[in-house]
Amino acid sequence: MARKSRDYWEDKEEAAEPVLSCWLCSRPMGEIVEWHHPVPKSRGGREKQPIHPICHQAVHNNFTNSDLERRYSSTEALLGHEEIRRFVDWVANKPPDFHAPTRKR
Repeated sequence: MARKSRDYWEDKEEAAEPVLSCWLCSRPMGEIVEWHHPVPKSRGGREKQPIHPICHQAVHNNFTNSDLERRYSSTEALLGHEEIRRFVDWVANKPPDFHAPTRKR
């Protein structure tokens, strides 16, 4: 029986890794991945989505858990908010591991 070539195994390893993208800004994820609950755990949410730390901070600096539960539990709803839309437009060209302080509302 013929042995599999080294290239065969390298191709399999590369294909096995899924490429994660941020739930909010859709940029590829970097080294650090945080997990956001669109409906907060304190409000019964179980679903988790990958998100950049800076994007996660922007969401929680602008909204309370009750806001997230009632009105902003989807990406579309968050992107409809003016401050979040401006943030996502600003961060769009930054590298995946970019982080800067975000101000609270």
